Amino acid sequence: MTDTTTSPGADGGDALVTAFNAVGADYLFCSSGSEWAPVWESLARRHRDGLPCPRYLDLTHETVAVGMATGYGLVSRRPQGVLLHAAPGLLQGSMAVHGALLAGVPMVVSSSESTTYGDGPGQDPGGQWYRNLSIVGGPHGVATPFTKWSTEAASVHTLPTMVTRAAELAWRAPAGPAYLNVPLEILLEEWDGREAKPLVPPGSTHSSPEEVDPVARLIREARNPVIVTETAGREAGGFEALVAFAEAWNIPVVEPDSAVCGNFPRTHPLHAGSDIGPWMDEADLILLVNCRAPFYPPSRRPSKAQVVVIDEVPQRPHVVYQVLFADAYLEGNVANTLRQLAKRAKDLDEAAVAVRRTAQDERHAAEQAAVADAENRAGAQRQAEGVDPVLVAATLRELLDGSDGIVVDETITHSRVVKRHLRTADPDSYFYVQGGLGQGIAVALGVKLAARERPVVLTIGDGAFTYNPVVPSYDASKAYELPLLIVVFNNRVYKSMNLNHRRFYPDGAAAETGEWLGTDLHRLPRLAQFAEPFGMHTETVDTSQALGPALERALKAVAEGTTAVVDVLVTR
Repeated sequence: MTDTTTSPGADGGDALVTAFNAVGADYLFCSSGSEWAPVWESLARRHRDGLPCPRYLDLTHETVAVGMATGYGLVSRRPQGVLLHAAPGLLQGSMAVHGALLAGVPMVVSSSESTTYGDGPGQDPGGQWYRNLSIVGGPHGVATPFTKWSTEAASVHTLPTMVTRAAELAWRAPAGPAYLNVPLEILLEEWDGREAKPLVPPGSTHSSPEEVDPVARLIREARNPVIVTETAGREAGGFEALVAFAEAWNIPVVEPDSAVCGNFPRTHPLHAGSDIGPWMDEADLILLVNCRAPFYPPSRRPSKAQVVVIDEVPQRPHVVYQVLFADAYLEGNVANTLRQLAKRAKDLDEAAVAVRRTAQDERHAAEQAAVADAENRAGAQRQAEGVDPVLVAATLRELLDGSDGIVVDETITHSRVVKRHLRTADPDSYFYVQGGLGQGIAVALGVKLAARERPVVLTIGDGAFTYNPVVPSYDASKAYELPLLIVVFNNRVYKSMNLNHRRFYPDGAAAETGEWLGTDLHRLPRLAQFAEPFGMHTETVDTSQALGPALERALKAVAEGTTAVVDVLVTR
């Protein structure tokens, strides 16, 4: 920290903006609150005087602000600033903050409280803090369960370096949101101009040769090893490193249903699908690469396999209950570890490798045939009403082929269909929304903000769509020129809830009478209509014949700069 001359009118707002600029935040994602007037004034001065500062996004809902920061961070992998309003705004955005924690996205989230309630010297913070906005223990106490780190900035003089510390903690493994409570009185206090030091990226960690060599020996001796991964693709270079590792040793890769991003090309001959079940009894070595919860139920132990966990932070502090059955850990950076292991793929038992590669080729061919058969059957169906969801995903894949597109997925009962039939094959081409429904549009907007040159598609169920803050999301899309293709899988029901009711009470009163509560969405209007007031492109699709042309028109509109919403009535 260095001393500088105080600028005229410099206060805590300047200190905060300067700090976010120093840590390299490209954006401040803000859902407006009355505490942020000092920040707005600082930004106005900087814009007037041509001084550097993060770009400010004025967003009208907390979930949109946090969700966009999440989407941006999924692609950029660097911490951004999020400004919410007091404790109520933090609570409103808490689901999305929790989602960022689960997705491993770094960000610094801030909001305020009052410490004087108008009884101290200086400007009056306003009676709303005394009557309505303050919360016992302060908002940093509220944020503790769903952030990596949460505290209060108690002085304007330490505020810049507190932001630096928050960003450093957020960026380091396991990456996630840090929270900083900045009282309004601190924001209004005169600042002496001492600035934060620019943020330095985290150093790279490595597993030692003494740790890697025994694991390489285990792999060399294994007859039927398998790789299981949930988030290898979230690490910088992790996608490419996993491909090189799997190819070097000729080991199949399973992406279980718990996978939250694209980790391995689904078109690759070594991709072994999403079902870990067959491997639980057959594998003699399971390599868990960035897996927080690979086995369900957690007590389901592999019958004979040794388990090696490859993860920089395998025991995630924010996961309440976690069982990995590890026999060995490699806790260096995942991409580095995989590269080290790939270099050690020497002196292999060629006969054993040939046997497992033949078995994997047969599995892969069977999966290819099953996918093709499902798509042929879906395409051959000509119902009077409705489209098979397999056909929706397959048509999207064909239309996105060669476009370098990114898919953000917020479907539930259709998520397996989306993953299986989109068959994404590139890094950062697929993300599944974490932490609760209602964030998908915002996360997709943030992804688009970070990858403006790439088409971004949101696949979403009608139930999930209704949880989203649709109007604020559409406002952000239009205000900041972030065109998306939103494809709604509309089955007019909360299908996941209905399936659970039927599973728990197969012969219950609801099954007898047909009274399925908590699930019916027939009363909603068709969902594309909500985009019309924003001048967006809308399509409502009820038949298979109409699907392809509607999606083509929608993608054309997106390429021309307009968000398009395609509401597809699906058969299941």
